[in-house]
Parts: sequence; structure tokens; C-alpha cells
Amino acid sequence: MKRAILILVVGAFAAVVAYCAVFYSTTASQRQASATSAPELTWLKQEFNLSDAQFERISNLHSAYQPHCKEMCRRIDQQNARLRSLVSASTGMTTEIEAALAESARLRVECQAAMLNHFYDVSRNMSPAQAKRYLAWVQEKTFVPAPGTRIHENRR
Repeated sequence: MKRAILILVVGAFAAVVAYCAVFYSTTASQRQASATSAPELTWLKQEFNLSDAQFERISNLHSAYQPHCKEMCRRIDQQNARLRSLVSASTGMTTEIEAALAESARLRVECQAAMLNHFYDVSRNMSPAQAKRYLAWVQEKTFVPAPGTRIHENRR
């Protein structure tokens, strides 16, 4: 009986040690990323093979852009809430709704222009090859039609 308990205890201990070893080794890159100054940008460093100096400059640009981005999101959310309220309270198009739609569009354009300017700033801190690939990635991921919309193409 003592031998069976000893085998069980040693087996359980070995299982715990094995689990900890696997967990530690498979989460090493995530733990390392979270220790950087901008963990949310670690993927960018890895994907575009950035040097430490490039990553530091881009991280600084990211930190400087964040307050403006948050403010634009706040303004857009506030405008969307206003537009929803106007539409919910109306049974047809009004000049107030048209003005709110125009303001929503203006805010989106302002946000996209600032975002694109930020992307160009980031790309200027990369090598030409990195920048070209980054800007292509940004264009593909960022400036796509919203769900449910369709871009009409001229067909001959």
C-alpha cells in the first residue's frame, strides 16, 4: 500500500513539474513581450524585423499618437450616439439628421487622415523594404469597406 501511494505521489509531482516546464517554455515569448515598453507593438517588431532603435522610435510615435486616437474615438462615439438618438426620434429625414450625418462623415475623414499620417510617420522609421510592406499591410487591414458595404467598380 505504501508503495502505491509513493508511486502516486511521485507521479503527481512529475506531472506538475512537467506541466510547469511546458507552460514556462510555451509562454516565454509572451512574457518577454509584456516586459517591453510597448507590449502591444511586439508583433510589429517581430513581423517587420525591426531593430531595437526602430522599435523604440515607433513605440514613441505610438505613445504620442494614442491620446489623439482616444479623443477621436470618443468624439466619433459621441456623434454616433447623437445620430442614433435623432434617427430613433424621427419618422423621416430631417435637416438635423442630415447635419449629424455630415458631421459623422467629417469626423471619420479627420480620423482616417490622422491615422494615415501616423502610418506614414511609422513607415519613415523603417527601411524602404520594411516601409513598403508595412504600408501595403496597413492599406489592406485599415482602409477596407465597412461590413455590409460594397465598393462599386467600373466594369467595361
